[in-house]
Amino acid sequence: MGKPEISSLAPDAADGMPASHLHPPVGEGPVERLCKWASEAALIIMLMVIGADIFTRYLLNFSFEVADELGGYMLVVMTFVSLSVCQANNAFHQVELVQARLRPRGRALSAAIFDVLSFAFASLLLWQLVKLEFSSYRFGERAPTYLETPLWIPRIAMAIGVAALLVAIVRTFLAHVRRFRMLGPTHARS
Repeated sequence: MGKPEISSLAPDAADGMPASHLHPPVGEGPVERLCKWASEAALIIMLMVIGADIFTRYLLNFSFEVADELGGYMLVVMTFVSLSVCQANNAFHQVELVQARLRPRGRALSAAIFDVLSFAFASLLLWQLVKLEFSSYRFGERAPTYLETPLWIPRIAMAIGVAALLVAIVRTFLAHVRRFRMLGPTHARS
């Protein structure tokens, strides 16, 4: 009842599978599930708005003239809010040339180092997005469209999405550290 069998934790890199399949994703926690629902809702809203615009344009010969604007806002929501879901499910593109040649412990260490770097860059991005958000709110910036949407409203999705990404990065980092420790130095030599 000691450590789990290592072979079940680390498939063989020589089996032809990409390195991303060599360690399981962390899985979705409550933050990622909430973000996934928000992305799905944004997609449904975008489809409904564009569908209504297509219907009115071709059958009733007029347009609400807001489909492009609202569709763009929903695209921003989907893009940024889904970042944490992608991180938790290991869905980002990876350079597997080196990863596939590393031993399981080396892959876990490499992934943890990449998580630290990703956290640093995402933190800088969040800082800049929060500054943009405050600036948009303080100066009352509005979209030059029929809706004249206050720009802080759609821009807040970017900050929320990157903040959720930071939470997901912490979760994956902790999983990679646990995996690194579980594999131990004795497995690295074998």
